Amino acid sequence: MAFDVAKLRSEFPILDRKIYDQDLVYFDNAASSQKPLRVIKALEKYYTEEHSNVHRGIHMLSQIATTKFEESREVLRQFLQAKSTKEIIFTKGTTEGINLVAQGLSLSTLGEGDEILISEMEHHSNIVPWQVAAQRSGAKLVVCNVLDDGSLDMDDFHEKLTEKTKIVSMVHISNTLGTINPVKEICQLARQKGALTLIDGAQSAPHLDINVLDIDCDFYVISGHKMYGPTGIGVLYGKSEALDQLPPYQTGGEMIKDVTFEKTTYNELPFKFEAGTPNIAGAIGLAEAVRFIESTGYKSIHEIEKGLLVKGHQALSKFPGIEFLGTARDKASVISFNIEGIHPTDLGTILDKLGIAVRTGHHCTQPLMDKFGIPGTVRASFAVYNTEEEIQRLETAVDRAVKMLK
Repeated sequence: MAFDVAKLRSEFPILDRKIYDQDLVYFDNAASSQKPLRVIKALEKYYTEEHSNVHRGIHMLSQIATTKFEESREVLRQFLQAKSTKEIIFTKGTTEGINLVAQGLSLSTLGEGDEILISEMEHHSNIVPWQVAAQRSGAKLVVCNVLDDGSLDMDDFHEKLTEKTKIVSMVHISNTLGTINPVKEICQLARQKGALTLIDGAQSAPHLDINVLDIDCDFYVISGHKMYGPTGIGVLYGKSEALDQLPPYQTGGEMIKDVTFEKTTYNELPFKFEAGTPNIAGAIGLAEAVRFIESTGYKSIHEIEKGLLVKGHQALSKFPGIEFLGTARDKASVISFNIEGIHPTDLGTILDKLGIAVRTGHHCTQPLMDKFGIPGTVRASFAVYNTEEEIQRLETAVDRAVKMLK
């Protein structure tokens, strides 16, 4: 049976709106995806029928909210294919998850002469926390090269991964290049050197079937808003033994077992890292987003997005002077490009007036832009609800913009 994209699109009410009297074409999914009705309704139901604080109440609403919240944790455990819900920490998103690990390691593990290994394609959220951790601990930040096609230079990775390396933190899918990194191999090599591993899965969660046990990483982080879920919610997966070695990231209620003025005993996992009232609605909405992804199926998602990527490249390749950033063989549905003589912001502004939402700029990867000697790119990133007709709209709009700007 053919996949019914029209039916799926009907679950996303925002796709029916007009932008400057034009039908919206939303190609900014790498920044944040749109939300299906089932996620919106789950949030509405929680706030209208089920809201209460979790874990501490004996009344019915508190028990209902607690049950839904912890059921959401189990949904995310299954989604990431982790061993235990104790290894699923709810966070604000990928950024907070990386900061939690980086700060914890700077206090517990990293020291003078140790090394932190990242790559040139990392998002700022996977650069700055490690810079701070290095400054605090005396460790050194080491950066692995990216090849001209946007793939990771594995020869350079082998050379820079040494006995001094204590943590390898790499992106699974580059938000700028679309490159899918060989994270299982990366984690295997790091483990042979005795290094911990963190994988930034912000971009991979909506596109790939993630199995943290197969990847065998120590930490994996995702953001809900990238994967059809609410903003302000994400997950840090960590192996229990790795999480146990970290001190608390924040302190206060919920993360404690016993408190006196003389001493505090911290709670067990996962609550040790969830200080204060959590984003209960966000967790429930994220679980519903996972159910949406699973009901759609990664096979369908992959086939649709791969087709859009091919069509997008074919359509844009027609323009003289176009340059693509990120042409690795193994990549997700992201196209970053520039057209000679046209600033990406100017092109993106005209596309917006024609109803097409793309992202322009450095995409929070300034060091990568510096490497390639450019100020930024236009980025079109596709999701399962996008269509080939929208690709045609993009081609027509770019053609119009080029004629206006050249």
